Amino acid sequence: MTDSLFFDTDCISAFLWVHHESLLPKLYPEKVVIPRPVYVELSNPGISHLKTRIDSMLAKGQLVIEDIVVGTVEFDIYYELTENPALGHKIIGNGEAASIALAKEKGGIVASNNLRDIVDYIKEFHLNHKTTGDILVEALQQGFITETEGNTIWTAMLHKRRKLGAPTFSDFIKNL
Repeated sequence: MTDSLFFDTDCISAFLWVHHESLLPKLYPEKVVIPRPVYVELSNPGISHLKTRIDSMLAKGQLVIEDIVVGTVEFDIYYELTENPALGHKIIGNGEAASIALAKEKGGIVASNNLRDIVDYIKEFHLNHKTTGDILVEALQQGFITETEGNTIWTAMLHKRRKLGAPTFSDFIKNL
């Protein structure tokens, strides 16, 4: 059984921008989680179409929004990562921090492309992690997309300035 995936803004946006968010509930039924700070980031009026897509998924029961409540361990971790990191650690964004805090306390997987900012926390907290590329590979393995479709999706994501770590989906697969 797959643990819940706690998406940061960049990772979920990669799918939203190219209209392929429907892959997520197919791959992870009842396991797609958007932390409240990610939902807030997606509520920016300049990208209201992304929030509309998230709201549609929410209405269909394809994802849930998870709050971080003051006074909980999740909040303490979130606060530390966004405001007061331990010596030698850096402050990270709200979406990344929320995904890490919730995944740590709820036993889930962090879905993020922002490895540079989160890799130390992923290691420190012994968390599982997936990138957009990893998710597309799973979609390929499950038969939801072909490699050609994966390359088309990948190219569309790159055109929307998503940083994916390889020039093509095929190249990403070769480097695994």
